[in-house]
Amino acid sequence: MSKNKSQWDFGELFPAAELRKVLSVSELTSTVRALLEKSIGQIWVSGEITNLRAQSSGHMYFTLKDAGAQLSCVLFSREKVAQRELLADGQKVLLQGDLTVYEARGQYQLIVRAVELQGVGALQVAFEKLKAKLSAEGLFAQERKRPLPRYPQRIGLVTSPTGAAIRDVLHVVQRRNPALEIILVPARVQGVGAAKEIAEAIRTLNEFSVAAVADRSFGVSDEERRSQTAATGLLDLILITRGGGSLEDLWAFNEEVVARAIFESAVPVVSAVGHEIDFTIADFVADVRVATPSAAAEIITEDVFASREFISEAPALLRRAARRGLDSAIENFDSAAARLVRLHPRRRLDESLQRLDDLQSSLLRNLKSAARSRSLVFENLAGRFLRAKPSQQLKGRREALRQLERRLNSLGPEQVLARGYSITMDAITGNVLRDATQVKAGQKLKTRLAKGEIKSAAE
Repeated sequence: MSKNKSQWDFGELFPAAELRKVLSVSELTSTVRALLEKSIGQIWVSGEITNLRAQSSGHMYFTLKDAGAQLSCVLFSREKVAQRELLADGQKVLLQGDLTVYEARGQYQLIVRAVELQGVGALQVAFEKLKAKLSAEGLFAQERKRPLPRYPQRIGLVTSPTGAAIRDVLHVVQRRNPALEIILVPARVQGVGAAKEIAEAIRTLNEFSVAAVADRSFGVSDEERRSQTAATGLLDLILITRGGGSLEDLWAFNEEVVARAIFESAVPVVSAVGHEIDFTIADFVADVRVATPSAAAEIITEDVFASREFISEAPALLRRAARRGLDSAIENFDSAAARLVRLHPRRRLDESLQRLDDLQSSLLRNLKSAARSRSLVFENLAGRFLRAKPSQQLKGRREALRQLERRLNSLGPEQVLARGYSITMDAITGNVLRDATQVKAGQKLKTRLAKGEIKSAAE
């Protein structure tokens, strides 16, 4: 018999089968993080960088994506990762890192430990390394670059025989200098083995050019022979060229083997690879870098092309020069004739006679003027002499002399002694005594009178 249930008997509210484990967001995120780090851990993953952000702290945040998904990545500043500065949006990379969860946002991310650039990025790094190496060795030095000949007669051409570059070069040369001889050594300019073919082509052209001077340089070293080739060889220059393309397409011209071949070339080398914005290692080593194949052909034929215009104008220039020369000769002839007239002996004789007459007239005038001047001087002296009366002046001078003589006699010592005065002197020294206190007892004295002397001794 069943038990009766009251209206409050609802049975068991939470049956054991329906018990649930509830986690917080933090607990769930931590669980997911632990599972990811344990089951996946450190991995390698490839993709393309996008949304790159470099913080002031040095940390870098970006997204790694492919066609179907994307992954958040963080590269902390403490990680010593090579090529960090080369990371950029759109760059393909291979990353090594630890897969984890950034709990604050609840998103999984890769903590980057290592970076390897792929595609263009890897090529760019290789380019910069080789460029730095060759620059340190002096392959790019400006002082070793040689000028191109102004009027080349024969050039070597290294390019693909089926590419657009050879058509551009031939078109420009045919238009501007059809007489220019071109020796083509075909070579692949793209793909595996292209760099080796380009280098071999450059060496082949050098050997061809050196052969022309081998007999004339017998006994000299290889280096001296190469230096002579540029001036005396069959080739005036070598042009290596191809059209534009991506970095991968142009990579053959960034190979070290090509750079070495250009550096060792005894013939000046022109590099015309790609477009205006493209620069290759070959450009830096070559003697001259030109932006495009057409521009290179124009530079090579520039002086010859410019001289064609000069030659076409030469007849008119010669006529004008001849006219100027004839006019100058006529002017010189007229000038010489006038000088001949002026220098004729009869004219010179007449001028001399006229000058003689002028000198004679001038001499007579000077003589007359001198005579008049002397006469005036004589008259002036005579008048002054008469006015001076020398006899009267002499009489006055004698009277003045007698007066001076009388004054001198009146002041003389003899006149003083005659008036009753005497002079007492030291008998030995003859010094005149003027003070009695200066006389010593027994001192011998001498007294001079108007007539005679008295000798005495002081008491």
